[in-house]
Amino acid sequence: MANEVVLLDFWPSMFGMRVRIALAEKGIKYEYKEEDLKNKSPLLLEMNPINKQIPVLIHNGKPVCESLIIVQYIDEVWNDKSPLLPSDPYQRAQARFWADFVDKKVYGASRKVWSTKGEEQEAGKKEFFEILKTLEVELGDKPYFGGETFGYVDLSFITFYSWFQAYEVFGNINIEAECPKIIAWAKRCLQKESVAKTLPDQKKVYEFVAQMRKRFVSE
Repeated sequence: MANEVVLLDFWPSMFGMRVRIALAEKGIKYEYKEEDLKNKSPLLLEMNPINKQIPVLIHNGKPVCESLIIVQYIDEVWNDKSPLLPSDPYQRAQARFWADFVDKKVYGASRKVWSTKGEEQEAGKKEFFEILKTLEVELGDKPYFGGETFGYVDLSFITFYSWFQAYEVFGNINIEAECPKIIAWAKRCLQKESVAKTLPDQKKVYEFVAQMRKRFVSE
């Protein structure tokens, strides 16, 4: 049991995808356990009794919870290849700030785009594009948020890309028309095997979201 790694996850979760990309970047072998979030496993409830959420990384029997914390843990424990966070303390703080921005802003606004209608949805779409444009400014002319190499902020944000088709269809929006830099950046990220192999097909995610939307919105 020198390095037993288990991931409790749910395939369309953009938060779980972050952990899967980080594990792939580091070349870590692990056991993947798919969770049914309507019927959570005793293992999930035992390993994350506070939030009862995925993803949970179990390393040698010890749980680590919350996707960004898990990614930082992976980067620190398996520090011999593919660093995800910058070595410079200031740059590392900046990377954590922008990953936190993605966590706090993108999920909430994007959820309004697909799970609401009417005025609430319009406000959500406006907020969503404002957030993406803020991220475009931060990206600037760099290939990746951290500069020349794929890193922590890219990993934190790229997982939302698999949901973009759902946002566009249910929100009646065109993300590339509004934020071309974000789409160009996403396509660069997808050239990485760790990203391309982790992100599920957008159509599959769209079909999953369509089923969820029925619970939130009566058309």
